[in-house]
Amino acid sequence: MNAERQEINTHQKALQINLDPSRYGTFAEIGAGQEVARWFFKVGAAAGTVAKTMSAYDMAVSDAIYGKCDRYVSRQRLQSMLDYEHDLNLERLVPVRGDSTSFFAFADTVSARNFKGTNECHGWMGVKYQAHPRDEDSQITIHVCMLDNENGLQQEALGIVGVNLLYAAFFLHHKPEEMVESLLDGLSTDRIEVDMIEFSGIEFRHVDNRVMSLKLVQLGLSDAALFGPAGEVLQPSEVLRKKPVLVERGSFRPVTKVNIDMIDTAHQLFAEELGASDGEQIVELMEITMRNILSAGEIDLKDFLARADVLAAAGKIVLISDYFEYYRLAAYLARYTHKPIAVALGLASLMDLFDEQYYSELEGGILEAFGKLFTTNLRIYVYPLLDPETGTLRTIDNLQMTPELENLYKYLLSRGLLKQLHGVDESLLHIFSRDVLKRIKNGDSSWEAMVPAEIASVIKSRQFFGYVPDKQPTRA
Repeated sequence: MNAERQEINTHQKALQINLDPSRYGTFAEIGAGQEVARWFFKVGAAAGTVAKTMSAYDMAVSDAIYGKCDRYVSRQRLQSMLDYEHDLNLERLVPVRGDSTSFFAFADTVSARNFKGTNECHGWMGVKYQAHPRDEDSQITIHVCMLDNENGLQQEALGIVGVNLLYAAFFLHHKPEEMVESLLDGLSTDRIEVDMIEFSGIEFRHVDNRVMSLKLVQLGLSDAALFGPAGEVLQPSEVLRKKPVLVERGSFRPVTKVNIDMIDTAHQLFAEELGASDGEQIVELMEITMRNILSAGEIDLKDFLARADVLAAAGKIVLISDYFEYYRLAAYLARYTHKPIAVALGLASLMDLFDEQYYSELEGGILEAFGKLFTTNLRIYVYPLLDPETGTLRTIDNLQMTPELENLYKYLLSRGLLKQLHGVDESLLHIFSRDVLKRIKNGDSSWEAMVPAEIASVIKSRQFFGYVPDKQPTRA
């Protein structure tokens, strides 16, 4: 966290907005009362801020105002609310006070805890606004997961987040990283998780949403974040809902032909096991853990964006997570889909998976970890390893496990929870990312044959990973 940032409480934020004569707009809230608007009435002087509040709970009424949509708690519905209300403000109010007023529309559509406590508690929230009078529009969109067990507490938390979002938009728009950090002022991650944030419009034209996604995880507002090949921010439930998921974890510094061969052969096996209907819907994720991104305790944004760009060149969805342990990754994916989950990894990573030191904090040790890992419909696909010293091809069938873990290993094999990938390109097994990275930095052009052509092109054109066009190969 930013030690220099002074946290302002919700009352102070709402009052400061109300006392700013240049801010004027609409609050449209569906699903948990009008908890955000309530703050502005509660602190006083709301007449200077609130042009209108509304809550179209009835679906027919909501459709009549904002148009039909497939899901009412969705980004689509939120966007239609923001567009409609903001355009209406501009149409009605610009001729009267447009030279002195910056107009905004705040909206949220949420599913708070129902009476039986059986629903997914989450919501979409956003603000579309002018940073200055007659300015072009800017927008911030977030998705929140509500973790309180009581409806009233969820409503309270939503109200606080909404005030935080508006305050950040109006007074911190020039500091996007501080905006992200301020979203949970007055709250904790035990109550609210922000698993998606997206900045758009004139005020945020220089903001890279991939960096903001990384910031969410770094600050602990969420344990994971997703973005697509075009750098677009993705919300997990929209991407993963009711879909089988295949994930490959790696450093991707850079993406090599082995990385692509691993995900391709795993996809083929997964599709065969699932059958035609589910096999066509597989969502592929390339996961980078925060532990992999951190270098000497700090994040190298240039390095992170280089990895993101090469994964984008490969057309992949990127998952940034704080899940070093695989069982935590499995639990995260199982939150969003009941379909099968597959994890593709190399043999060296499989050996790490069986290293008991990583489970010392669990009372049940490795048995508890594996119990959690395999409680979901999950299987692990293993890519072979070519032993550089002996030239032996090592697979799950000839892997030597320690005596105390041998029976556990055989059990997992017999249950089909560990499966060997076949049809791999054995001519690629000599390729390791760390070796490719070293060759790039040393100016050894042989690295180009170790990565897909489109990846090599991106690395060279943007001079990623220490690539220098005129650098000569290092002589021994």
